[in-house]
Amino acid sequence: MAYTDFIAAIDLGSSHMVGMVGTKSPTGALSIIAYEVENSATCIRRGCVYNVEETANKIKRLILKLENKLGGARIGKVYVGIGGQSLRSIDHTVPRILGTDGVVTEEVISGLYEECCNYHPDMLDVLAAVSPTYFLDDKPEPNPVGIPCTRIEARYKLIVGRPSLKRYVINSIADRARIEIADIVVSPLALADVVLTDNEKDLGCALIGFGAGVTTLTVYKAGQLVNLSVIPFGGHLITRDITSLHLVEAEAERVKLTYGSALMEKDNDLSIQVSSADGMGLREIKLADLNNVIEARMKEILENVYARLEATGLMNSLGAGIIITGGGAALKNLPEVIRERLKMDVRYSAVRKGIVESGEMIANNPEYAVAVGLLARGTINCALYIPPKVDPIPEKKVEEPVEEGPKKAPEPPKKKPEKKKGPGLFGRLTKGIDTFGKSLFDDEDDIK
Repeated sequence: MAYTDFIAAIDLGSSHMVGMVGTKSPTGALSIIAYEVENSATCIRRGCVYNVEETANKIKRLILKLENKLGGARIGKVYVGIGGQSLRSIDHTVPRILGTDGVVTEEVISGLYEECCNYHPDMLDVLAAVSPTYFLDDKPEPNPVGIPCTRIEARYKLIVGRPSLKRYVINSIADRARIEIADIVVSPLALADVVLTDNEKDLGCALIGFGAGVTTLTVYKAGQLVNLSVIPFGGHLITRDITSLHLVEAEAERVKLTYGSALMEKDNDLSIQVSSADGMGLREIKLADLNNVIEARMKEILENVYARLEATGLMNSLGAGIIITGGGAALKNLPEVIRERLKMDVRYSAVRKGIVESGEMIANNPEYAVAVGLLARGTINCALYIPPKVDPIPEKKVEEPVEEGPKKAPEPPKKKPEKKKGPGLFGRLTKGIDTFGKSLFDDEDDIK
């Protein structure tokens, strides 16, 4: 059966490009129909597209593999997640004078939002405008519609980034891969929507996303976004450090995931076997040496996170603590290291329960969490309309009328020729006597 109504999304990660298709129930719960993965290490760096042509080719393959699972349906549009090390939040205020008889209406709120989105910071693009707070005559008001005031002020959190972030996504997907973009969504915000609960956002929390190319930090308090920032270090950097132990990158990644720990145990004398550089044999390295490399780089990443968190001024008022997610968050002993440093509760989380009603095994994989968040944001049908095939109706042959000339007057019936009556009996006798008499007295000329 071909699907005719679904949402499609692509997460442009630094290590993997994830494509996902799902449907949404009336309650908003997702059912995952299909998902596919393409390696993106050669075309996306630190969350940003840097090889447009190769990204377009991988997008085409990803779409084709997804369509093979859709029972004949085709993907016409996609939601795309955007990230990158230049991503960050800034404050922006939009005021409006309403006059002495002014009343805040929905049109006023919409106008403030549009004005905010049209703001162009120097050398930056506005990718989203979120978490507005309103002040009516300098007094905070969470629900301003319908309230009289002379002046309203809307304060937004703008998510901004380099213009190349959005431009390269459009160039690779819309222009080269020929796939329409339904919307470009800020990936850390989509991730927060499906990982954090409303209670955690109200109490205050920090979500740390440990990715391959970058580490993201989003901080919430009183239900609003307080800060979004990106640290340009991720799991790939740890893997590269491990190659200093004379390991190829693929083997270094395997060893990190299998044996790696964010905390080195000095008294651990265990050794592990790794593949030799030529791939033809095995050799041993000390586990302490491996984790010494991992711990050093992870401490550097975490110190950058701590510095950004302290800059928010909310270090001591995050009632829901720290939530970590992403592929790099599965590193052994990482929650303990963060807990020891910040003296706060730390928990690991993927997609929270209730977001996905069909396909929970996929949702629980941290590599797919951003893609699930993009689907949850989707509202537009991404299925390409394919008109039904109509069998042609055979045409009936219509006999052409024969052109008739002017009608002739009917001819009168022909009279049958009358048969001449032969001689009667008396006539035949008389003729016979005459012939006999003639033949008796005539000369016979023929006798020689």
